[in-house]
Amino acid sequence: MRLIVSGGGTGGHIYPGLALIKALKKRDPDAEVLYVGSERGLESSIVPAKGIPFKSTKIQGFKRSLSLENFKTLYLFLKSVHETKKMIKEFKPDVVVGTGGYVSGAVVYAASRLNVPTMIHEQNSVVGITNRFLSRYVDRIAYVFDAALDQLPASKMVKTGNPRAQEAAEVVSNFSWQEYNLKDDVPTLLIFGGSQGALKINAATVAAIPAFNQRDYQVVFVTGQKRYDGVMEQLKSTTLGDNVVVKPYIPNMPEVLPKVAAIVGRAGATSIAEITADGIPSILIPSPYVTADHQTKNAQSLANVGAAEIIKEADLNGESLVAKADQLMTDDGLRQDMAAASKQLGVPDAADRVLDVVLSLKRD
Repeated sequence: MRLIVSGGGTGGHIYPGLALIKALKKRDPDAEVLYVGSERGLESSIVPAKGIPFKSTKIQGFKRSLSLENFKTLYLFLKSVHETKKMIKEFKPDVVVGTGGYVSGAVVYAASRLNVPTMIHEQNSVVGITNRFLSRYVDRIAYVFDAALDQLPASKMVKTGNPRAQEAAEVVSNFSWQEYNLKDDVPTLLIFGGSQGALKINAATVAAIPAFNQRDYQVVFVTGQKRYDGVMEQLKSTTLGDNVVVKPYIPNMPEVLPKVAAIVGRAGATSIAEITADGIPSILIPSPYVTADHQTKNAQSLANVGAAEIIKEADLNGESLVAKADQLMTDDGLRQDMAAASKQLGVPDAADRVLDVVLSLKRD
């Protein structure tokens, strides 16, 4: 099997591709893989660090308003299509997969023009501009949320879940909260706004800490590395209770998640894949700054089945955060019900499902 994967711009596009590659290599150790990304995207550092062959092309996204910059964008797209056609002809893939981001638009489109079997993976409830464009050219569309069904050609769509979920589901955790001077027999709430942190979530948590200090449950607050010093400056006059820990980052998050009683965080596709794979109840605070407000629709898919509570960012403050946290953390029955609903949404074999679709496209 020879596979080209392309996706970039955010971890939400990159990590599903890496999980797919991992599943392929597990099933076929002799498979050859090439990852094609953008010159300046996160993938240009993340992918090579995994030991995966990587090539890049220069590309950028369209402005949503009228702008002369869009002429440059169109030029770069056409140039990238030309460049990636050469890569495809040289590598001779059996299938080309796009996981989102502008770079996948050029790569997958080029493959379709060369009559190479193609597939895209849509992680969100609201389909992005790149996948909308590619949907008319590809052979198959793997998707996660049913809300995407009426936005893309139904005849091409296969529900697979997010490959990242399988990585989370397969983790065997030996983590102990004692590493953080906490107790393993006390329910622990994880508050995590993403690797970079989220200003509004951090501000609300700082305001909530005096109340959290008085609770019987534990709280682990992850600020994001760049925001840690600022948060600690805000907390310098606040004593942290023995049940509260503040961290800049958790490097072994996949091992920690199975030990979490509930989580507060954003509603990105990767986060939802991981928490549903582990069956974790959640309080979701969708980012209002993402395209088409897709995180709200992602979160709603969990809330609709009782797997999550939602706080709009506009309504988020210390008081509202504590109220929701207390509701969840002081009611074992509610947490168990939400955990079961979350687990029901999880797709622990998602990477294998996506791989099955890819392999079905391979021509003899």
